[in-house]
Amino acid sequence: MSEPVEETEKAEETEEVKEEEEAEAAEEEMEEIEEEEILEEAKEEKREAEEEKRREIEEKEIVEEKIYTIPLSRAWILPRNKRAPRATRLVKSFIQRHMKPEVLVVDNEVNEKIWSRGIQKPPRNIRVRAAKDREGVVTIYLAEGD
Repeated sequence: MSEPVEETEKAEETEEVKEEEEAEAAEEEMEEIEEEEILEEAKEEKREAEEEKRREIEEKEIVEEKIYTIPLSRAWILPRNKRAPRATRLVKSFIQRHMKPEVLVVDNEVNEKIWSRGIQKPPRNIRVRAAKDREGVVTIYLAEGD
């Protein structure tokens, strides 16, 4: 008689273990779903921020817009660890010469493109789009397709 009681206790224990495992698995699935939802929300927020940035650019009344290919070969004359900063200065001076801005604003994408291969190896040339608004502010953007 003692054997059937032990078997039922073992069966109950295994059922409890199974229920606990199922509960843990369900919790893990819920956590994964929540993480996916958080990632999707972050992606949506990023898209919305990009759209707002584009709208702001479009909302500014652009008086003049030009696309330039700026040679950065003079940056390669300097020592290796001074090339990317020199390339940035070359871009600014080129736009100063050609657009005559009151204020010059360099978009972050242009800076990232110059620094993409590090301080020692900036690109030899860079294509930019310079947009001048009514106040004389020139903003430099990376040309589309680059």
